[in-house]
Amino acid sequence: MSLSASLSNALSGLSAASRAAELVSSNISNALTPGYGPRSLQLSARAEGAAGGVRVDGVMRDVDPVLISDRRRADAALGRATAEADYLARLENVLGTPDDPGALSARVAELETALLAAAGEPAAPQRLDAAVMAAERLASGLRNASSEVQAMRVEADTDIGRMVERMNAALARVHDLNSAVVAAGVRGEDTSGLLDQRQRAIDDLAELVPLRELARPGGAVALYTQGGATLLDGSPVEIGFARSGVITANMTAADGDLSGLTVDGRPVPVDRFAGGRLESRFLVRDDLAVSAQAGLDALARELIARFEDGLPDPTLAPGAPGLFTDAGAAFAAGAETGLAGRVEVNDAVRPETGGASWRLRDGLGAATPGPAGDGALLTAMQTAVAEARPPVAGGFGSVPRGVAALAADLAAQVSTRLVDAEARQSHAAAQHTEIALAERRLGVDTDSEMQRLMVIEQLYGANARMIRAIDEMMDTLTRL
Repeated sequence: MSLSASLSNALSGLSAASRAAELVSSNISNALTPGYGPRSLQLSARAEGAAGGVRVDGVMRDVDPVLISDRRRADAALGRATAEADYLARLENVLGTPDDPGALSARVAELETALLAAAGEPAAPQRLDAAVMAAERLASGLRNASSEVQAMRVEADTDIGRMVERMNAALARVHDLNSAVVAAGVRGEDTSGLLDQRQRAIDDLAELVPLRELARPGGAVALYTQGGATLLDGSPVEIGFARSGVITANMTAADGDLSGLTVDGRPVPVDRFAGGRLESRFLVRDDLAVSAQAGLDALARELIARFEDGLPDPTLAPGAPGLFTDAGAAFAAGAETGLAGRVEVNDAVRPETGGASWRLRDGLGAATPGPAGDGALLTAMQTAVAEARPPVAGGFGSVPRGVAALAADLAAQVSTRLVDAEARQSHAAAQHTEIALAERRLGVDTDSEMQRLMVIEQLYGANARMIRAIDEMMDTLTRL
């Protein structure tokens, strides 16, 4: 072997050691960078002629595609479970727990107590006023709960719009990175940095909807949802959604009042995007909140029904509203949707609207006060609230219960669903943590990198000494 060939071999070794040191430096500096794939150098023996030496074939980005896919599914599942649990926790707070003095069931009990106290002392105006105030607090509680439920639907609708914008931006980013990866590969450049960026962009997308990633020629990837919707295969699709500024109780997606999703202008079922945070917002807007509103409406219907049609108040004319009204009027069949947001106390007993609290004692249809000591109607009203009767509204079954028990059952249904949702959230969080830890274990190992660096130092020093020795040999030849 000639000295020039030996020098070439040593220089190739020096170059490989320098490139390896660069990769170790990059790995260590990015040990905590999310989405960073550890790099390693691909080397092979040079085969040109008989000189030998080492050739740098490229840079290997060390990742586990299966583990990344599992982690992305775990991201989506955790996002969905967390969003559902958060909504149910908020709804539970709106309805109130058994120990909450502002809970709907507590307000019903407050009305029962106030009516009973007024029946015990019917001539006392303050007792009658207190009963009217208790009725107004109950009606106000129903209206506020209904308003909160609809506000949560609007919030979910707004979130969907933001998520769709985020998905479109992420798809455009992945498309651009696909093009950059393919172009860099054609030029023979290292694509590891571009692959890191693309992984982070896909990770951002996968939080919203579970994905399947498929390899395409040249290093590009295609993206599909787990439900089979194409997101990116060559060119990205355009996901569409129209936000609703205002949502009322009678507005549903099934009736076409609220927007669904479109892909390149064509409507697609939401279940094609199921499994992530995006689906959870549709679940709130179109299912959970709608069910909660239906429960509140059923409770309001029950409350109105117990004071209408002349029972317990014989002074009411046929068709006249009782103590609780539908926005001041009697309840009309078929108008139950949104009733909780319209329920009001009859103006006949409200002094601020020209009524008088003595009508609780003497009848809402009474023109003049009756015997001050007669508490029979007040007792009958208290019985109407407390008595166990088969519910008139749907959703509560047929078991006889009082209004307070119905309100408590409504809250209990939400609490039960919350417990189930929190259990799913806990399971999803544990699974996510386990997969994330496994992925991190495959990340940069700084101890291993430092050991590699020591070997690289030795190789670099050995090749440098080889170059010095060759230089000395050449000097010897030139002195002859």
